[in-house]
Amino acid sequence: RKVIYIMKNITDKEFLEKIKDIYSKEECSLISYALDFAKEMHKGQKRMSGEPYYKHPLEAANILLDYSLDSASICAALLHDVIEDTEFSEEEMRLKFGDEITNLIVGVTKLSKIKFRSKEEEQAENFRKLFFSIAEDIRVIFIKLADRLHNMRTLSALPQEKQLRIASETLDIYAPIASRIGLYKIKSELEDLCFKHLYPEEYLSLSQILKNKKDFYLQMVDQISSKLDKELKHVGIKAEIKGRPKHLYSVFLKTKRQNKTVSQISDLIAVRVIVNDIRECYATLGIIHSIWKPVPGRFKDYIAMPKPNNYQSLHTTVISEYGQIFEVQIRTVEMNKIAEYGVAAHWK
Repeated sequence: RKVIYIMKNITDKEFLEKIKDIYSKEECSLISYALDFAKEMHKGQKRMSGEPYYKHPLEAANILLDYSLDSASICAALLHDVIEDTEFSEEEMRLKFGDEITNLIVGVTKLSKIKFRSKEEEQAENFRKLFFSIAEDIRVIFIKLADRLHNMRTLSALPQEKQLRIASETLDIYAPIASRIGLYKIKSELEDLCFKHLYPEEYLSLSQILKNKKDFYLQMVDQISSKLDKELKHVGIKAEIKGRPKHLYSVFLKTKRQNKTVSQISDLIAVRVIVNDIRECYATLGIIHSIWKPVPGRFKDYIAMPKPNNYQSLHTTVISEYGQIFEVQIRTVEMNKIAEYGVAAHWK
């Protein structure tokens, strides 16, 4: 079954307006010039979808705007296919845009040329190590991930065989790399897009089930948030509380690991509590466990023992008074920035 994924592209005007809120006037001028140059160099080139080719690097650059990377990274994202796909040389690029931007483009080009062929886990890990060793500048990996994410968003334009190969490679290589540097938002979207192409029947079935339960989940999150907020205010803790169903691929993995149907999986909701400091994190944990019964063996303290990518949070799984199991993540504002943006959190 052919899978179609439709997403509204950003216009040139919208992109140029967006960068004004992030960069200086001089940086905006440079980014605008890079966009015009990319349009000129890719003039007449089309993507398989039929859209002008430059729309791809524009979308990759737009993805990176959410991470507030420097202007050199945005320019390199806009220009990342010029050396590889046009007659414009590396030397000419250095003369026009300088060494920093050109080095980023060359780094992305090098990563594009290495081919992953094996699905063996050990060899996939070796490939990921190779990926990091070639990318001497971490910004190169950001640009490559943005490039891959937009390619995954538009994958349905390619022949079925290519869709499966690219989706498999993305799941084995790019999603784990995004996870390793803490880009969980990109990781989750990559995984869901891979899931959609590799397991279309399961994807459609699961997305429909979760869609049907959406109102129930929203109501449940509202009840949990309201009750917790009241208890936290009672002890003087001001918190931001968010809730959401877990992303599709993570739910799919749970059904496989636990050999259960979706209806048998209980903890499909995650609630996030953001407080001011570490002391309030542990105080909040105590309050949560006083309201709801914790599930044995499901507590993780990533504040005392952060993950290798600096992710910090308290994770606990509890049972509501109605028997519904849900996960709670507790963290500070600063920890949440790292959780959302990984190594890009402190880029500025």
